Amino acid sequence: MASILDLSVPRFTEIYWQFRVAYDDASLDPCTYWTTVARTASRELAPPQIDALVEIDSRSWSHPVPLVPQWARELRASGLGTALLSNMPAPVRDYVLRCAWLPEFDAHTFSCDVRICKPDPEIYHDCLTKLGAKASEVLFLDDREPNVRAAEALGWHGVHFTDAAHAAGEIERRFSLPVTLG
Repeated sequence: MASILDLSVPRFTEIYWQFRVAYDDASLDPCTYWTTVARTASRELAPPQIDALVEIDSRSWSHPVPLVPQWARELRASGLGTALLSNMPAPVRDYVLRCAWLPEFDAHTFSCDVRICKPDPEIYHDCLTKLGAKASEVLFLDDREPNVRAAEALGWHGVHFTDAAHAAGEIERRFSLPVTLG
């Protein structure tokens, strides 16, 4: 993506995240998001470049942490309710939902659908309602600590996901849920 915009990776990353919440909550459509990113870098994009950026960006978010999808399948098969709560724009949501590795979930809450991003409490409430669970019954994993802290402030149990082995250890230690890592 940085090379399409002829930017260094650090500069691209800075601009990419500058407008990402507005893209994730659907305040910006894909064309407007990528045009804004480009203009911030004093660049112009042709429509095929925007299409390429949308495709590459979507694909970049479609690589799961190994073993996590299988663990989610096993939890659901054991009778536990599962939900996917994610900040992502519509093109990424659509791409990820077509991935063969994605397990079934009992509920989905995407920021682009509810037009709110984590860590806003309303997105957690939406997910909880769809899941039909009480806050105290939910275990929430996220790679961003502020999102975990927001969930915990609402009464959810939370684990800051830094890697699968650490998360598995925390989950087994704190909640006595089995996590198979191989």
